[in-house]
Amino acid sequence: MEILGKSISAAIFDMDGTMLDTERLRFVMLKQASAELSGQSMSEALLLDSLGLSAVRAEALAKALYGKAYPYAQIRARADELELEYVRQHGVPVKEGLIDVLERLKKNGILLAVATSSRRAIAQEYLQRGNLSKYFDAVVCGDEVSQGKPDPEIFVAAAERLTCPPEQCLMFEDSQNGLRAAIAAGGQPVYIKDIKDPDLCYRQQALFAGETLNDFLAELMPVTRRYPMPRLNERFPQSCNQLSVGIHGFGAMGGGYLSQVLSHWDGYTRPARIIGVTGNALLRNLVNAFGQFTVNYERLAFEQTIKRVELIDAADEAAILGMYRACPLVALCLPESALRQQADLLARALLARQAVAAGPLTLLIVLNKVRAGQFVRQQIQEALLRRVSQAEAEAALGQVYFCETVVNRMVSRLSKRALLKAIQHRLARLDETPALPAHADESTGASGTGASLSLPAITAVLGDLSAIQQRLARINLVLFHSEPDMPLYVSDASPLLARLRQVRVVADIASLQVIKNRLSNGTHAILAWFGSLLGYQTIGQAMGDERVQRLVERLLREEIQPLLRSRWPQHADYMADFIPAFVQRCRLSFKDPCARVGRDPIRKLQQGERVLATLALAQEQGLATPMLELGLAAGLLWALQGVEPADEEGRQLRQWYAQSGSLARLLSQRWQLAGKSVRFCGAEQGALLARLTDLQTEFEQQPERFFARPLAPSPQSLLTEPTQDTLVSVEG
Repeated sequence: MEILGKSISAAIFDMDGTMLDTERLRFVMLKQASAELSGQSMSEALLLDSLGLSAVRAEALAKALYGKAYPYAQIRARADELELEYVRQHGVPVKEGLIDVLERLKKNGILLAVATSSRRAIAQEYLQRGNLSKYFDAVVCGDEVSQGKPDPEIFVAAAERLTCPPEQCLMFEDSQNGLRAAIAAGGQPVYIKDIKDPDLCYRQQALFAGETLNDFLAELMPVTRRYPMPRLNERFPQSCNQLSVGIHGFGAMGGGYLSQVLSHWDGYTRPARIIGVTGNALLRNLVNAFGQFTVNYERLAFEQTIKRVELIDAADEAAILGMYRACPLVALCLPESALRQQADLLARALLARQAVAAGPLTLLIVLNKVRAGQFVRQQIQEALLRRVSQAEAEAALGQVYFCETVVNRMVSRLSKRALLKAIQHRLARLDETPALPAHADESTGASGTGASLSLPAITAVLGDLSAIQQRLARINLVLFHSEPDMPLYVSDASPLLARLRQVRVVADIASLQVIKNRLSNGTHAILAWFGSLLGYQTIGQAMGDERVQRLVERLLREEIQPLLRSRWPQHADYMADFIPAFVQRCRLSFKDPCARVGRDPIRKLQQGERVLATLALAQEQGLATPMLELGLAAGLLWALQGVEPADEEGRQLRQWYAQSGSLARLLSQRWQLAGKSVRFCGAEQGALLARLTDLQTEFEQQPERFFARPLAPSPQSLLTEPTQDTLVSVEG
């Protein structure tokens, strides 16, 4: 393949300082070993001069400085011991971006080799502990060549092992001596900075020079395969990169959808961990206990497990600030009211990132609001200005990509009661399995975890571990029920988005936001309100009622779609595909409560959103919208009748109504549209909101008269003013 204008068939990597961040660690251990064995620490200058050299050349430099009696070989051996002890305890420090580069090269047909000055015993252990051995087709070590770097022998030998000409080999190095060796070998040198920059004359001979492997990754991505939109049953990448990503608001969308988008990542790797923020203690404790959870796609009888998840408490501000410092991408899945409340926390998070020079932050804003990015930015900016100067606020905001989204998937979260019941059932199943066997070591008679490492003992322990794993697998932590729609539409703002295979970047996200907002969100809420008023518990049950089905079909196809198609004809195909899929999802949403979908009626009936914005558009075009007006009435009735008593906005609406004294005045006072005249008078036969209705009125016969007859006797009518053909006129 062609990379940076060169025909490349192989890539050869130096290990220390290039793949592994071990050079600094090596310096520490060499100094400590030298102090132990010679009574003096090794100088920084000698260490720097020895970078990339073989053991023989490094020893010659050391003895030239400290004398022939200097025990360099013993010091190096002791440093090896100290370094191994550290690595075995703390792990191998893999360089940022390495896994992404190796995955892309490997999966695009490039042969890979290691050419390291380290001894084979050290190199093999490090590669195994870093889970890197699987990538490499050949490994050439310092104790296997006669001449060390800057001699080209080791790179030439690695190219020969791969049967590739050196000129077709990328040769990755971090030191001047290594770079000189790659140049002399006739390869294509790639310089990645570590401790000390080579002389300019050598850097200029490199095919590529960068600060980190991520810099090279940016060059590699355009010439390597981009994975298409994943299938639902496609497994997540097995290899993890070094990234942490956040989900601020681990509810239905955050946990049941965004976690999957982030787990698919770019198809090559997945994030090392997903950090979620939730105030739900039960959810947090369960996920943290398992480190994973499951999403159930009932329509397809399929379950998908999301792994490497850690949840933090929404009240733990220190932990949230830590998440923002650590994550280059955070999905912000909070409702509008919560975003207003947490604006100061978000402002402090940006300042915390700036304090540690964490770099750009990609903020995926999942909010059912047109121009959501502008709204979030404004809230954070106002909070910042209460803390810092204008210049400091702009500097912090300048490091953030505010990426707006459009989500088509419908997701619901299990209730606390349902979740507890499911967990109790699964725990009870554990008692149905036999107890774990107590194995004995054949050679010692000790229990299976005894000191002996004989094959029978190892086999017994592995058997026990397998039994434990099988039993734990019975506890399947299903947290969300989801529909299978895959794409996440995102505004073209952040370069990081190019890596996410489940993302479709849209240049003009605002138009899709409006279309989705009008087609889905408004209709979904109206459906929930009607379903609740008719006594149904879930969206799927409500859609089983022919009256509700007819309402939804007419609302979408006869009113909303023609309005939107006249405004955005370029998205006609999106609408044509969206509507039948949306109706089908609603018909099958038997675990999506009407109470959840219909909650917060004030937010869903506010100006510029969902129902009212579509009404305003219809009146601009002179089109009648009896179903939309019926939907508005349903939302008000749902709240004023207290169908969902726990809904805070419903209580607020009832309080406003009590103060207003009539439905007409309530509408006039609370839902003014600036600069527009909105008249709720589209019904063909009389005023739509004339009186409250008996819910048993035959909707299919006279839908526009659905509110024509009063309910059972009540002490006070919700509408105290006389019926008029033009009931409400809200003038701008």
